[in-house]
This record gives sequence, structure tokens and C-alpha cells, in this order.
Amino acid sequence: MKKFLIGLLTLGVIFSCGKKEEKPTAEATPKEETKTEQKLVIGASPTPHAEILEQVKEDLKKEGIDLEIKIFNDYVLPNKLLGDKSLDANFFQHVPYMEEFAKKNNMELVAVGKVHVEPLAAFSKKHKSIDELPVGAEVLIPNDPTNGGRALILLDKKGIIKLKDNTKLDSSIADIAENPKKIKFTAMNAEQIPARLVEVDAAVINGNFAIKNGLNPVTESILIEDADSPYANVIVVLKGSENDERIQKLVKALQSEKIKKFIEEKYKGSVIPAF
Repeated sequence: MKKFLIGLLTLGVIFSCGKKEEKPTAEATPKEETKTEQKLVIGASPTPHAEILEQVKEDLKKEGIDLEIKIFNDYVLPNKLLGDKSLDANFFQHVPYMEEFAKKNNMELVAVGKVHVEPLAAFSKKHKSIDELPVGAEVLIPNDPTNGGRALILLDKKGIIKLKDNTKLDSSIADIAENPKKIKFTAMNAEQIPARLVEVDAAVINGNFAIKNGLNPVTESILIEDADSPYANVIVVLKGSENDERIQKLVKALQSEKIKKFIEEKYKGSVIPAF
């Protein structure tokens, strides 16, 4: 009888232990289903790109997305880091530049949404009009193929120079067919041009670097692109990421009435909504 009771007690303990092992498993299931915030890392130029992105951080947070903005002051690293997947997306470039970069670096980049246009403009601390440029004037232009070509096309349309083909977006100094004022062009890194403005007769400066350095393309330039410029700044991702839900939500937030109003009120024409 004693052995029988001990046997029953042993079975009871084993049975109880079995139940205790099942309990945590049942409780763990709801925890696994709990939605966590998804991180989205984007590289951007400081002005106006990062400023615009800051306006949608809280909107995306409500959508379950934690937007991390990494600032870059050049036009190379944001694409390189996109290539090695250190970034999920970037926001600093227009499509002609993206296509040229992708071709040269054997990358598959895709533009997923237009946000704004930064009109390219020529500035001068010595002359009040582009027509005042003297013979032999020194003029700086960006050295990347698309923005350099863009600068030369701007000057061609004004009649300052004549290009062999003013529809060739990557025109270079070598493509100048006529230069009646014998202007001396120097191509250099776009971000370095504003600091050199006082040294030359004029400089063609990208909109974001102009704004960053306190130059207003609308009120202070001696020549500016038309509002219908094809160089809209876009959100760029690696091919295959176009349908990522985080990316789609980002584009939707950036192409909202809220952002359109922000751009118009803050930049007053020096940055123009492209949607």
C-alpha cells in the first residue's frame, strides 16, 4: 500500500511538471505577435532635404516607422552606402545624376518619388547682371557631369555661351562651341563653390548649397533656371526595394499637402514642390 501511494505521488509530480512547461509557451505567443517599430535609415543633404524629412518623422512614427536621418555634404557617399545597404534610401539627387552615377558605378538605383526642385542659379559678388560679365571672366561650375552640364545649358539658354548640343545633359566645358566673352570656366566640387564665390566673377551653385550658405536663388542670383526644370529631387532606393512598405509610406508622407505647404512657406520659391 505504501509503495502504491508513493507511485501515485510520483505520477502527480510528473504530471504537474508537464503542465508547468506548457504554460510559458502559451503565454509567449501574444508577445511574438506584438508589432514593433520598424527603422528606416535615409541619407540626405542637410538643406533642404533633411529639413523636409524632419517634418514627416512624427507622421511616420504613427505608422510604426522610426525614421533615422543621416546627413551628408557630398554627392557620392549617400549612393555608395545605399549600395552596401548601410542606408535604406537616400534623398539628395535628381534623376539625371542618379542615372549617370548608377551607370559609372554599376549600380541599380531606382527613383520612387519626386519631392522638390531646387532651381540652379548663378551668383556674383562683383556683378549685378549676368550680362555684365567681362571678357575673360572667371566662372565656377559643378564638376559632376549632370550638374556641370546643367550649368552650361543654363548659360547657353541665356546666350552667354553656345554648346554643340544644348540638349546633352552631361555637356562639359569641352562641348562649348562658342564663347564670345572668352570666359574661363573651372569645374569643382559643388559643395566647395559657395566659399569661392568672392574670388571669381560668378559661380553656378546648386540650390541646396546656395541655401545652406545663406544665398537666396530667387532674390540674389544673376541667373536662375525656369520653374519647369526637369531636375526634381527624388527619393532613391536600390532596385528591388520599390515596394517596401516603409518606402511607400515615406513617399506618401513627403508628397502630402502638409509638405507642399511647408516647402512653399519656408523656402519662398528657392525650393519648389515637384508633386
